[in-house]
Amino acid sequence: MFSLSVCVLTFNSARLLKDVLSPLTAIADELIVVDSGSSDDTLAICEAFGIKPTYRAYTTHGEQMNFAISLTSNQWVLCMDSDEIIDQKTVDEIKKIKSGATPETDMAFRISRHWFVLGQEVHNIYPVTSPDYPVRLFNKESVMFNSRPVDDAAEGYKNTAVISGFVKHDTFFSIHEVFNKLNGYTTRLVKYKKVTPSLARGFFSAFGSFWKWYVFKKGWKDGKVGVITGTYAVAYSFMKYLKAWYQHDGKGK
Repeated sequence: MFSLSVCVLTFNSARLLKDVLSPLTAIADELIVVDSGSSDDTLAICEAFGIKPTYRAYTTHGEQMNFAISLTSNQWVLCMDSDEIIDQKTVDEIKKIKSGATPETDMAFRISRHWFVLGQEVHNIYPVTSPDYPVRLFNKESVMFNSRPVDDAAEGYKNTAVISGFVKHDTFFSIHEVFNKLNGYTTRLVKYKKVTPSLARGFFSAFGSFWKWYVFKKGWKDGKVGVITGTYAVAYSFMKYLKAWYQHDGKGK
């Protein structure tokens, strides 16, 4: 048996936060919220749950999550985002894990995360298929998040198991949000990672992304939403090279 700290990252997360926090309170012995400057009702919702968020200016997701982990008082942590909602089966499974024999420190657990775009479950959203199975429950002595500017992941474990249940990742709730995040992700990628400034590579990458994510990864099965996620994949693949090309040598030429 072990105690569990749950970490949640927020930023203007009022849309879903009540649904996110409610099931987490059933499994958390400690609930840590790190906020990066919300101006909506996020802080008020946290206070209603008896949670006092800690502020930290946002850099990357991995750094933000590692900071949240550093605030925990328990060795075992569950890390969630403010648009991920766990179902009752996931709650019951985590309770079962907590009440059993304490796992080895290098053991970690994955969640079954299903992606929703514009309210519809999709087959993929670049660069992952749905569902995906990220590691989110682990011992902080062995596991931390890496420093990749986007698409970071937990590292350091030796063995994993998938937690039964359904985690709804309700992301990209409007077309505006789709392209707002597209701009944010590609800007962060170019800022923190070396990207070859090549328009030719950008066109080639965009073409390949269309075939991979819209055709072969079955984005076409998602109807109108699939067209949007396919456009997202193409635009993401091209824009990271476009921005690197524009910023090359700091001249914008």
